[in-house]
Amino acid sequence: MAKYTLILLCFFPFTVLAQNTPNMLPQNNIIRDTTRQTDLIDIYKGIFHFNPRRINPDDRKRIYFSVLPVGASVPGGSGNALVTSTTAAMYLGDRRTTNLSSATFAPYWNFKSRFGLPLRSSIWLPDNKWVIQGDIRFLRYPQYTWGLGSSRSYGDRTLVDYNYIRFYQRALKRIKPYLFAGLGYNLDYHTSVRSDDPNLSLQDFTKYNYGVNGSSVSSGISFNLLYDTRNNSINPLPGAYANLIFRENPTFLGSDNNWQSVFLDVRKYFSLNPADLNQQNTLAFWSYFWSSLNNKTPYLDLPSIGWDPYNRSGRGIDQNRYRGKTLFYFEAEYRRDITNNGLLGFVVFANTNTVSGSDSFFTSWHPAAGTGLRIKFNKGSNTNIGVDYGFSKSFSTVSFSLGEAF
Repeated sequence: MAKYTLILLCFFPFTVLAQNTPNMLPQNNIIRDTTRQTDLIDIYKGIFHFNPRRINPDDRKRIYFSVLPVGASVPGGSGNALVTSTTAAMYLGDRRTTNLSSATFAPYWNFKSRFGLPLRSSIWLPDNKWVIQGDIRFLRYPQYTWGLGSSRSYGDRTLVDYNYIRFYQRALKRIKPYLFAGLGYNLDYHTSVRSDDPNLSLQDFTKYNYGVNGSSVSSGISFNLLYDTRNNSINPLPGAYANLIFRENPTFLGSDNNWQSVFLDVRKYFSLNPADLNQQNTLAFWSYFWSSLNNKTPYLDLPSIGWDPYNRSGRGIDQNRYRGKTLFYFEAEYRRDITNNGLLGFVVFANTNTVSGSDSFFTSWHPAAGTGLRIKFNKGSNTNIGVDYGFSKSFSTVSFSLGEAF
């Protein structure tokens, strides 16, 4: 009980700030002035002498595309891959009262056995009356695992082969300004789950009995509460975000076992230059608590670093490195423009996590840190290309992204 009390105390400052939001945060109707900014599209048009159409701030039908094809390492340990990330963003209503909707398709292939076809979307209907969010994936995803907890060294691991289908959809209705509630459906289907080493039993390695041999199915309903004062999730301006998800997975919906989980995600953004929101000078904080409430959750559905809904946590830590029944995560990042026109910027970040399993929760922390370069790809949607270098004990990596980590 004490650990849950401590977690609530960790989140309490964010909750207090969120309650005072109307007095200290910009309202949703602030429109950014991009006339003084430059992005890669402007540079391309200048080189090839295109005459762009003048952007009307009230043009809600305009679609902002961002594309990033790059060769990079993929998390989890299968070498390099060709990654192509495409983001489409647009306003479906008056941008003074409607958040920016976005859809991201990021397929990758390592030219061998590993590939992924993920599609994520966040659709804000006019005046933010509804938000509809989706996450669909088909993955061939061999990935290292270290068992439960954090007692194993980095080299004491095994490669797990599996196929993965995810289908998440949820719809939330606004019940008061910035506050939404709704239901969702969540499906996690893992097949061909086995250790890459034919002489090693995954069940023996993990000391876990569920979802470690053959296949696992988790099919359930989620109950969702969302508080969001950001008007752009791709690159948030000052605001606050809190998301509470309770998931119920009954056998009558197809799950192998009855199990439940809870996920609480809290984020806060502070502008250090509130007089000019067109210049990036932001301090951002992110924390989440994720716990399985039963002992029969399939192994690959247990809380794990890097497996938050958007796979953005744990920069500088190998994805899947820490897994357990309960995980707590915290990250802080400073974001700043380098050039006055917003074309170039940088970030500095640090994060830490603790996980239950082979040792006691909250007794072992796993820090990471890093820095990154930002290049403005599309100033209309405020989308950056991110190049981050992160490091932790026994591991370091360079990652590429469209949009900010959180």
